[in-house]
Amino acid sequence: MADRNARPVYSTDIGRRCATCGWPERDCHCSRQFARDEAVPDRVVAKLRLEKKGRGGKAVTVVFDLPRNQPFLKALAGDLKRTCGTGGTVADDTVELQGDVRDTVRRALVARGWTVKG
Repeated sequence: MADRNARPVYSTDIGRRCATCGWPERDCHCSRQFARDEAVPDRVVAKLRLEKKGRGGKAVTVVFDLPRNQPFLKALAGDLKRTCGTGGTVADDTVELQGDVRDTVRRALVARGWTVKG
């Protein structure tokens, strides 16, 4: 008779599975698919930082603590990339721009009427 409270302590299997779709949690798309975009507040506070670690010594300007609204973030990233004349991407609730362009980004965001920290 097997112990009904027995469970594996460690497994090299793929780990936890999503209760909704059955895919591994790291590959689950159902929660991201149904996630709603946040409303963009009237008063946006953006924070800036410069990252170099884990990027091969290359500098990346990161604008973070932005609303989780994908259309808003994509439009913002496009405007900032054009303003700074550099490449960049959107990752979660951040906009990453290549190079140290904090001063240019700060001026562009203040011109939009935003509060900028960092």
